[in-house]
Amino acid sequence: MAESITIARPYAKAAFEAAKASDRLTEWSETLAYAAAVANDEKMKVVLDHPSLTSEQKAQFFTDICGEKLSEDGKRYINVLAENKRLALLAEIADLFEHFKSLLEHTVDVDIESAFELDNEQQDKLAQALSKKLDRKVLVSASTNPELIGGAIIRAQDLVVDASVRGKIAKLAEAIGA
Repeated sequence: MAESITIARPYAKAAFEAAKASDRLTEWSETLAYAAAVANDEKMKVVLDHPSLTSEQKAQFFTDICGEKLSEDGKRYINVLAENKRLALLAEIADLFEHFKSLLEHTVDVDIESAFELDNEQQDKLAQALSKKLDRKVLVSASTNPELIGGAIIRAQDLVVDASVRGKIAKLAEAIGA
């Protein structure tokens, strides 16, 4: 896994620098996310792995599938990836692009999984507290998971805070069993 990210990094960096230079970060972000979803489709994986197709044929098929979702720059980018046999890395490229974008914009995406639905006020309070802790603007995405019993699990990049009842019970069981 680390190897594919290492290979994807220069392609993500090139896309990021091009997007930044043309002030089109959002457009490139959407393009890469869409292209990654297309590349992850099971039928598309069969085409991309097909040994008798040339890189040009794969790129043409890919851009035809994407249609108008790809700008001319996006199509050229897909052609470069195809030439270098890197279309399968689009998910990693898109993730790295988003990472570079969040560093530039000084933001962080935070996923909050709670046992019960959080109202806007609760989400705002959590966002403010996390914003102070992480020293970044926090973009919250909330979901519910009744299996947590109570509390929440907060994920922000490599930070995970498990404040769920289920997590506390698991820690207690581990402590008792040790």
